[in-house]
Amino acid sequence: MKVASRWVAVLLAAALAHGGSVCASEKEQLRAVRERLEQLQKALAKTERESARAAHQLRASEKAISEANLRLRELKQAEREAERALRELSGRMATLERDIERQRQRLAELIRVRYMGGEPSPLKLLLSGREQGETARLLTYQAYVARAQGEFLHRLQTDVEQLGALEAQTRARREELAALVAEQQRERAKLDAQRAERRTVLARISGELRAQRKEIEAAKRDEARLARVVEALTKASRDRARAKTPGGGTVARNEHVPQASERNAAFAELKGRLRLPVRGELANRFGTPRPDTGLTAKGLFIRARTGEEVRAVADGEVVYADWMRGFGNLLIVDHGGGYMTIYGHNEAILKRPGDFVRAGEVIATVGATGGNETPGLYFEMRHLGRPFDPLSWVSLK
Repeated sequence: MKVASRWVAVLLAAALAHGGSVCASEKEQLRAVRERLEQLQKALAKTERESARAAHQLRASEKAISEANLRLRELKQAEREAERALRELSGRMATLERDIERQRQRLAELIRVRYMGGEPSPLKLLLSGREQGETARLLTYQAYVARAQGEFLHRLQTDVEQLGALEAQTRARREELAALVAEQQRERAKLDAQRAERRTVLARISGELRAQRKEIEAAKRDEARLARVVEALTKASRDRARAKTPGGGTVARNEHVPQASERNAAFAELKGRLRLPVRGELANRFGTPRPDTGLTAKGLFIRARTGEEVRAVADGEVVYADWMRGFGNLLIVDHGGGYMTIYGHNEAILKRPGDFVRAGEVIATVGATGGNETPGLYFEMRHLGRPFDPLSWVSLK
């Protein structure tokens, strides 16, 4: 590549010096440059095929990571619910144990009064020679005490049985919680393994993409030089002005994210009041050439930390949540009226197609999927399928 570039430079200088006369050796060198360019194009095509295969492997790995992240969140919620149920059961058991203890004390008091206080039997009362009214009162009292004792015994037996049932429920809940914890640990181990696999895939595809981009840039430089040589040899004109590649600095910074909405306003009414879905630095403007490809940007790239929460800009329905080449884990929300918002390069997608989301609700986390080297969020807004500038609808203040 460096040899070919030197040839091009020599030819260009010779052409400008001699006005357009081309000797046989210079034509031979030009043919050599063209052959080298053809070889480079073939190598580039091979690199693109290899990159496509690596991207397919990356897709499978990143989709698995997204699903594992979602499942991990669900397991954590289930674990919290199980712990709350355990606390409720423990409270009920403590209350029941106190009730049983009080009933045992009352039963012991009844037994003491009836049997240890020298209470006469009903037959002895009838034969005691006491007055009839006094005997009747004593018999009524004995009947009441006996009935109360029976009720206490029945209640005590019921409470003891209920306590046994609660203890069984508690044991079942503890076993369920242990199973949830074990499953969560397995999910975490699985996620760690998938992350290791992802890093391997990312390293391979990143290397291929870097090599591909170097080859593309080298091809562009050689092609531009070759075009200038041909023009110099045929027209003996001056060098053409070199094209300037746009930079990749920071356009602006966003510090605000969408908040939860209380009313379901039409999307068209929200112009000028929306917030960008994630905090971070805006790396470009809508409609400007992209530094990597030169293509016109149809959205915004917001540089942000990996794992940062991505929020829906308005109420809507998730219509797409899957991996897409060039965009990684991609999520699309339909807001009605022909308006849609697009969120790309996510680390994890936390919603599924058909889910209804509210403004400010977390729908994904920031990543660098789809072969992107810098973590961040790619964000588009479209109406009837046509992209428009998000900054004309959102407020950064």
